[in-house]
Amino acid sequence: MQELGFEILLIGRSSRDPLKRKRAHKTKQYRMIFKKGFLFYAEFNTRLFWTLLKEKKSLLYANDLDTLLPNFLVAKISRTPLVYDSHEYFTEVPELQNRSFVKSFWEKLEAWLFPRLNNVITVNDKLAEIYSKKYKVHVTAIRNVPRLIEAEILKTAEETVEKSDEESKQILIYQGALNLGRGIELMIDCMEFLPDVELLIAGQGDISEELKIRVKNKDLSESIHFLGRLIPTELIKLTPNASLGFSLEEDLGLNYRYALPNKIFDYIHAGIPVIVSDLPIMSKLVLETRIGEVLKERSPRALADLVREVLLKHKSYKKNLCKAARKFNWNEEKKVFQKFIDRIENLD
Repeated sequence: MQELGFEILLIGRSSRDPLKRKRAHKTKQYRMIFKKGFLFYAEFNTRLFWTLLKEKKSLLYANDLDTLLPNFLVAKISRTPLVYDSHEYFTEVPELQNRSFVKSFWEKLEAWLFPRLNNVITVNDKLAEIYSKKYKVHVTAIRNVPRLIEAEILKTAEETVEKSDEESKQILIYQGALNLGRGIELMIDCMEFLPDVELLIAGQGDISEELKIRVKNKDLSESIHFLGRLIPTELIKLTPNASLGFSLEEDLGLNYRYALPNKIFDYIHAGIPVIVSDLPIMSKLVLETRIGEVLKERSPRALADLVREVLLKHKSYKKNLCKAARKFNWNEEKKVFQKFIDRIENLD
């Protein structure tokens, strides 16, 4: 957006453990009175509405359904163009599947707002197809992929730190949120069958403490390390040191079933092969590009066996990983985004 000439104001809530990072744009972070549930969303959306109404603006950009209502209302009041960026199939996230009342609320809100939107993007072709058919609104797919220049830097970094299997333990990595349905428990359990391997878990989330207890109870603290949340510049230095990356989402609702997680592209650009779930979108990508393997049986031993297979031949994936990085990168994807922005009515 900055490359297109916009001055950015990024609005969100203040985190209890904010990462220190330099930002080339303005930010506004709310210190919330309520931390979760209905009152949290009511407070956040009310404050967001008044902030958006008062700020000078030429474009509003709503990230996911939980920020859409105030953006939509202010867009109508101020006659400002609105972009809705759906990062996931929000009403089908695992956290809503056993909460019928809460899920019904978000579904009704989406059903009211979505048909009234003119400028919508989402993260892959399948979700774009689902939303387009459901609400008769054109939806553009724009993948969240790294810049190609980062891939070249990481490729060089990997070549300089590459070690032989005899010199040190091989490293597996999971990066992303530590939330329900990410398959992290399975990754932990498989380590009982991989005594010569280390697992790095980079991220934080709702089940962080449960996962740490699981590791402790299984006496795996020497081989599994929790790194917490890392800023992107730290993460892109870490990931190439691994020999394999995991993306093992469970089939808990349509959001995960049709997911194409960002971390898969991060692994690709780091030059490491991946093991993914046997879910349609991610498995299709891996099979077509041949940059890793698909886990067919979700058991600790089956996963451990597949890990050994990938580690034995991990160098054979390099050529395909480089091809995939040249195909899936922001240098190419941003052209789609720029055309999308250029089409927005009355942007001037």
